[in-house]
Amino acid sequence: MAEGRIVKALSGFYYVKSGEEIYQCRGRGVFRKQKITPLVGDFVTFESTNLDEGFITDIKPRKNELIRPPIANIDQAIIVTSVVLPDFSPLLLDRFLVLIESKDIEPIIFISKMDALSETMIEKIDYYRKVYEKIGYPVELYSVKDNMNMEPLSRYLANNVSVIAGQSGVGKSSLLNKLKPSLVLETGEVSESLGRGKHTTRHVELVEINNGLVADTPGFSSLDFDNIQLEELGNCFPEIAMHSTSCKFRGCNHIKEPKCAVKQAVEAGDIASSRYDHYLRFYEEIQTRKPRY
Repeated sequence: MAEGRIVKALSGFYYVKSGEEIYQCRGRGVFRKQKITPLVGDFVTFESTNLDEGFITDIKPRKNELIRPPIANIDQAIIVTSVVLPDFSPLLLDRFLVLIESKDIEPIIFISKMDALSETMIEKIDYYRKVYEKIGYPVELYSVKDNMNMEPLSRYLANNVSVIAGQSGVGKSSLLNKLKPSLVLETGEVSESLGRGKHTTRHVELVEINNGLVADTPGFSSLDFDNIQLEELGNCFPEIAMHSTSCKFRGCNHIKEPKCAVKQAVEAGDIASSRYDHYLRFYEEIQTRKPRY
């Protein structure tokens, strides 16, 4: 019996790294009966007679997991968003942040394609960088094309399990190729007419970069809030969670309640109005979603 971590899942096989070796394993039938699916990132116990014929016998408890992409035990999520093509969208960035916060994963914001930054966009990007840094999120601006600020980016990866998230076309694969050229990940150019990149990443795999493990994933194929409850939403906005402790009423939703410390903080400029607007928008979305049976 040996122990290791699943670093890749492909066509029903799980590739388990134990020491310096990688073992090709299948899951035991018992997992199917229990409706447990081994995930990339899982710590497992397995038995094997050689590198090609192993069986996973046990999956250790997970500290967190994502369904799309299917991966477990993540330390941080690097959200890649671009200046243009596709255009920088604070609303979309906040959707990613809320989803990641809801999973107890540390978010980091990378803003790509800084070489394409126009005069008119400089103020906007600078404003939002300050908004997110004030909340406590690390924000890094970079350009793969101009090799700008690439070295600091790789430092985030050291000794961490990271997932790279972001909409298609923002440059997730280009970033990983730059940080580890031997990967040669296929990059999808952005379709000018649709403003969307082609989905190029086919399976989930943890690759070693700068003494850390990184999953290049197909972004989040779903950005809905199906698993977030109304009362949890405020906790997914750290600045709202912080100010909510001063609200007059327990269970304040920060919408129409009197003496709401969150609304006061928005008026005082301590919470960015864009973030509060997005909170209201997501609140309404969760409130009006159809129940699932």
